Amino acid sequence: MSITLADLNKKLADAGYIADRELAMALHLMEILRRPLLLEGEAGVGKTEVANALAHVHGAKLIRLQCYEGLDRSEALYEWNYQRQLLAIQARNTPTNEDEIFSERYLLERPLLQSIRQEKPPVLLIDEIDRADEEFEAFLLELLSDFQVSIPELGTIKATSIPRVILTSNGTREISDALRRRCLYHYVDFPDVDREAAILQRRIPDIGATFALQIARALEKIRKEDLRKNPGVAETLDWAAALLGLNVKNLHSNPETVFDTMMCLIKTQEDKSRFTREVAERVLGKVA
Repeated sequence: MSITLADLNKKLADAGYIADRELAMALHLMEILRRPLLLEGEAGVGKTEVANALAHVHGAKLIRLQCYEGLDRSEALYEWNYQRQLLAIQARNTPTNEDEIFSERYLLERPLLQSIRQEKPPVLLIDEIDRADEEFEAFLLELLSDFQVSIPELGTIKATSIPRVILTSNGTREISDALRRRCLYHYVDFPDVDREAAILQRRIPDIGATFALQIARALEKIRKEDLRKNPGVAETLDWAAALLGLNVKNLHSNPETVFDTMMCLIKTQEDKSRFTREVAERVLGKVA
């Protein structure tokens, strides 16, 4: 049963994800149109968390396919358990029927096949599709169009249920027009100050509204410092938890500790050498 946009927003928040209006609408239309949703944006903005939250909203299983260079169909779709097949052949000492060896009991389901064989529609997360090559992308497009798989030894396997599909991309490679046309699209940016403060309060209940807003304002300033790797929401949460763990509840109360804990935010040597104590003092000095 479909849910309203307002209910979806509430359920996402209950799952710990504070969605902006456009993302909530994209997820709502995804449900209405039964289309995959392509989420694009920098690393760390929370694209993967959308799939986690959506699975929570629908009480569904989350199945994840992590893409990488060289990913092929067998690793994403299915493989045969050759070791068990060989043991079965050796144990019999008689001619073995090929249909028996290439049967369901020896089939290893990988994420794509697993996702279409669930009784209840799962959420299928195809993470970082831009890391896979164009050949795999073309295969994926075919699967997303038909939701069926041809296995030579078993025949065509049609979907038991149609998964809710989320694809993510960090923009390292241009995604084909064909795949973009197949999907709904949303660009996920870093949250604005109010939304990041709301995320902090939802995920770290003891933080308090004032301190959450102060940290969110600090992150807004830090992300304007032309760093090689801008801190994402996960880093914001780590920093906030570290500060509270050290009993710091105001960014101006203990400058040395605040600066030391910024290791939660700065993740490369290049950024560490650039984001000096003087830069931190300048940035935090502008934060109320």
